[in-house]
Amino acid sequence: MRRGDRLASFGFVAPFLLTYLLILIYPLFAGIGLSMKRVDLFGGGSFVGFDNYVRLAGDPIFHAAIVQTLLLAAMIVPILTVLALMLALALNRPTRDAAVFRGIFFSSSVLSVTIVTLIWRFVLAPDAGLLGEVAQALGTPPLPFLSDPTLALWALAITTIWWSIGLPMMLFLAGLQQIPGDIYEAAALDRASRWTILWCITLPSLRRTLVLVVMLQTAAQLQLFGQTQLLTAGGPNGATRTMVLFMFETAFWRWELGYAAAAAEVLFLLIVALTLAQYWFTMRNTEAGNGR
Repeated sequence: MRRGDRLASFGFVAPFLLTYLLILIYPLFAGIGLSMKRVDLFGGGSFVGFDNYVRLAGDPIFHAAIVQTLLLAAMIVPILTVLALMLALALNRPTRDAAVFRGIFFSSSVLSVTIVTLIWRFVLAPDAGLLGEVAQALGTPPLPFLSDPTLALWALAITTIWWSIGLPMMLFLAGLQQIPGDIYEAAALDRASRWTILWCITLPSLRRTLVLVVMLQTAAQLQLFGQTQLLTAGGPNGATRTMVLFMFETAFWRWELGYAAAAAEVLFLLIVALTLAQYWFTMRNTEAGNGR
């Protein structure tokens, strides 16, 4: 390419590169620098090196937040992925009814986290909630969904699944519509069962979409914040405190910005490690399958 062409090409990508640097790269390195300081909301501060990370290594509250974040991700991602795939398979039809139901199931994704938590608080509240009223009508005591540690985790998981199911469903629908119809016609001529078609044609064709959905949802659920802050406030007794809620409380309640930034860097490394592990595991299985 001539020099003028190279400059013109760079001019087209320069706005994206500058935005990427300002929004992602610069905050990453600024956060690393902040995590090595003892600083409050008024700025300034002093350099402390890795002291904040040493504190995190011995902080039982942070350890509990890591466990609860991983537990919530393990509860949400598999169920969300399976339900989204089932909905996509059921609604992958060129009919008006299927289009209406696709819109209904996707509609929850456009709601704000505040609206979502208000809806589910009305459903889950034991005294005046929908499930509490149903339980009283049946003559049974209402379950304390928001005050029992185990039930509170499941309440957060169900709320998040209901809110997040729209995007993975649409991704699976897009993947299903990319599968050539000739393959299904050949399977029908061979009198293959629906189960055989699903396991031998549909799921292998959706492998890349499945990996994308799992990776996106894993990264998203490890950053779960709004639901636990608004629905349970991290309770009862910190049983639903996630890593992002821990950072929020540390930064804006205790005014320890450096300590919160160190926790954010740990979360960043955790997300990168899990995402790369999922990608490596999937690619290795794919190469092994191709080798056979």
